[in-house]
Amino acid sequence: MPYMMYWWGGGGPGFLWMAIWWLVVIGGAVLLIRWAFGTRMAGNAAHNESPLDILKKRYAHGEINKEEFEQKKQDLL
Repeated sequence: MPYMMYWWGGGGPGFLWMAIWWLVVIGGAVLLIRWAFGTRMAGNAAHNESPLDILKKRYAHGEINKEEFEQKKQDLL
């Protein structure tokens, strides 16, 4: 029985440290899962863009000129 009391800290502080330990472990696991799935979801965001949105970005970045933008926009609409 004395070994059990030593392990649990007599019921007070040992239990508190064990609870804190499990909160840290579970919290870390939750953060790891959210990070893993969050990066995948962020990668899929580009696939949700419409062709017109992509065209606007290309024009804004200077990849195409105004005439090309207007022609491609007419083709899309």
